[in-house]
Amino acid sequence: MSKKIRYAGEVFSGYDKPKKTPGENKKFAVLVKDKNGKDKIVRFGDPNMEHHSEGGKKGSGHGDAKRRENFRSRHNCDEKKDKTTPGYWSCNYSW
Repeated sequence: MSKKIRYAGEVFSGYDKPKKTPGENKKFAVLVKDKNGKDKIVRFGDPNMEHHSEGGKKGSGHGDAKRRENFRSRHNCDEKKDKTTPGYWSCNYSW
């Protein structure tokens, strides 16, 4: 069983493990260590957008791959390598 981490009044199941943040201005939050070894909360995701793991559009079997490809292209996801940025997590979380 993993140990819970409490940081800034929030509880995380571990580093680099996004959690939902209901009632917040972003959909997800993740606890990461920055390049100096300090803890940092990264918030990402539009709370008004549907996340593909939450059902998605009906009948969108192949559409999901196309939507994912378009998103990654629009946001230059191949260039995002820094885990301390919302862009990294938007591009890489659950794709």
